Amino acid sequence: MAVASAQQLPKDFLWGFATASFQVEGSVNVGGRGPSIWDEFARMPGKTLDGRDGDVATDSYRLWREDIKLLKEYGVKTYRFSIAWSRVIPLGGRDDPVNAEGIQWYKDFVDELVKEGIVPFVTLYHWDLPQALHDRYGGWLNKTEIAKDYARYARVCFEALGDKVKYWLTMNEPWCISILGYGRGVFAPGRSSDRTRSPEGDSSTEPWIVGQSVLLAHAAAVDVYRKEFKTKQGGVIGITLNGDWQMPWDDSPENVEAAQHALDIAIGWFADPIYLGHYPPYMRTMLGNRLPEFTDEELKLVKGSSDFYGMNTYTTNLCRAGGDDEFQGLVDYTFTRPDGTQLGTQAHCAWLQDYPEGFRALLNYLWNRYHMPIYVTENGFAVKDEDAMPREQALADNDRVKYFEGTTRSLLQAIREDGVDIRAYFPWSFLDNFEWADGYVTRFGVTYVDYNTQERLPKASGKFLVKWFKEHSSSEDQDSSTLVGTPPLATAGSVKELKLKAASSSSSVTEEVSPASKAAKKVSLLARLKGLLCA
Repeated sequence: MAVASAQQLPKDFLWGFATASFQVEGSVNVGGRGPSIWDEFARMPGKTLDGRDGDVATDSYRLWREDIKLLKEYGVKTYRFSIAWSRVIPLGGRDDPVNAEGIQWYKDFVDELVKEGIVPFVTLYHWDLPQALHDRYGGWLNKTEIAKDYARYARVCFEALGDKVKYWLTMNEPWCISILGYGRGVFAPGRSSDRTRSPEGDSSTEPWIVGQSVLLAHAAAVDVYRKEFKTKQGGVIGITLNGDWQMPWDDSPENVEAAQHALDIAIGWFADPIYLGHYPPYMRTMLGNRLPEFTDEELKLVKGSSDFYGMNTYTTNLCRAGGDDEFQGLVDYTFTRPDGTQLGTQAHCAWLQDYPEGFRALLNYLWNRYHMPIYVTENGFAVKDEDAMPREQALADNDRVKYFEGTTRSLLQAIREDGVDIRAYFPWSFLDNFEWADGYVTRFGVTYVDYNTQERLPKASGKFLVKWFKEHSSSEDQDSSTLVGTPPLATAGSVKELKLKAASSSSSVTEEVSPASKAAKKVSLLARLKGLLCA
């Protein structure tokens, strides 16, 4: 039953589920696909928790029609998936041959989505760099070569799919590409100063080099789209950044400041250059000359290179000053409050607890800082020990239902009470799948996958989300099949109106976010005093 209009989502709001190519496709040696850095990395002993790799995953390369049928049964408006670069250009480079069979597979996939009234929302890069580019020149460590090769890859995708794909994401989570792949060494290609993990790599310099390379490659692809395709294809393009809400552990000035420092590294590292035109000042203070400089020409390309803010977020951290980890901004993270209680329900992952108030606070922070429409492109929860549960118990994923009850409530509050411009919400994930270094023991899916048979079964969380979005969708909303046209994008004039709206509400919005309001207000006020918020 539909709810009152005040509890409805805006007209044309997109909701659906998300996945990534390497996590679901499998068939790594089929159809002309070349190897990616994750193929080799996942097969190395000790790189995944359960010793399993992505060679089969959820077998979605073969079962794609069944997957789309299930998406249709769920009633989603959109589906976010990624393209495997090495399936399109097996060797990856700008002078390397295009794989027609790989292109055709994605064309068929997109055609079927559109036929079923599901809007394709495409990520160009979700961590599976062609192995040949890593071997040829170091991959993301070579900003000049990788930007040119990535721009050509993007152009091939725009040409092949852009008549029906109107939503593009260039990169998924640059922080993870940079830190986990070239700093901590726990993701492919596994480079790190820790010689127990990797025989080569420099964690003090390489992540920051890679971060700049990712920004420049992203900006190059956006430049290609805007100059060559946007006018005739009518789509939007942007980047999606990970980053969780950072809340002071207590009211002390040093911990309030620490929370802002954590946000600067987790989010501002990439968001500030794109939306504000510079790195966060704290990054320069922390890194000195290890932070690569942009040339004037590069910065001109990067600034303004996203039509929206793509947001991946999962949890909230309590922040204390005095940490020794640069990748966290020299901030100590904890879930334990000063009184000894936990912030929320513990997930299977050590880094994740349920705290929906932080989700709302982060939406407000991003809106007030960057003034861009927000697409929530990932948000989800891994139930503790779910992989060890009997099937029926795993299907009754009550902790995940509780998580989504909180985040959907916060989503609606942010839109209706706080005035945040949110255009889409993608729970992670459509299916249980290959969860990178966790292998298959960590399950984020709203759909249960039996990895022995590839059977798919909706969990209680999937059913909850279907019901919630059916009840809260706008009564004026169009059929999803009509949404494959020009997306609702802020024009130059409407951006100005959005900024005025954000400015007029920014003084009160954090006060409305309870019980996180006190901490959110302190971080927001401190940031304004330091001149870090965009007016």
